Amino acid sequence: MSKHILTRGHSRALTRHHKIAAAGVAALGAVAIGFSAVPSTASTNTTSEAAVPTAKVAYSTEQIKDVKGTVTDQLAGATVKAEQIAAKKQAEAKAKAEAAAKKAAAEKAAKAREAKEAASRAAKRAEVKAEVKKDAPKSYPNNLDGWIRESLAIMKKHGIPGSYEGIKRNIMRESSGNPKAINLWDINAQNGIPSKGLLQVIPPTFKAYHVPGTSWNIYDPVANITAACNYAADRYGSMDNVDSAY
Repeated sequence: MSKHILTRGHSRALTRHHKIAAAGVAALGAVAIGFSAVPSTASTNTTSEAAVPTAKVAYSTEQIKDVKGTVTDQLAGATVKAEQIAAKKQAEAKAKAEAAAKKAAAEKAAKAREAKEAASRAAKRAEVKAEVKKDAPKSYPNNLDGWIRESLAIMKKHGIPGSYEGIKRNIMRESSGNPKAINLWDINAQNGIPSKGLLQVIPPTFKAYHVPGTSWNIYDPVANITAACNYAADRYGSMDNVDSAY
């Protein structure tokens, strides 16, 4: 029985020893934790009245520089840059096309202007040639037909009436178309002023009715015809009204 009591006493003594040891360990752990939470320069006072100073945080509204954006931001920037480059190239291409079109239009206008000026010069040259040709004396054949036609042209300028048929008819009756014909047997010849030429005109009549622009030679076919027609127009109204000697 005494042994059992000893044993129980021993057991009770161990238990108390264990409790003291556990309390010591807990106290040492708390002290270690306190040292680890306090800076090296701070006091080791662990009383509840000691306060740890609070650090102040400064805030700024200034944008942080030199900070790379996210991958999405970088891709977006690259896309914008590519669009700008494409737009620039498109604008350059458009400007070149407009410049080329403007140059082509200017060249076309210049060619049209040159063609118009060339046509105008050609038209003026044609007008000058026409005027020269108009003013130049018309060439007539040296025969009865040519003499009559040239005489009619001169008569028209001077307002002397007469027709091709009327002139030719009287010429054939008076001289048979011989410009050198001369009458040496009629009364005029007997009086010393024989009738001469295609229409058998006496010298005084030829001189009085001579038409300006023609020869003064009474045997000249055109001069003889125009003078005779001028006389017939004054006396009979027109050579067309003469059907016999006049």
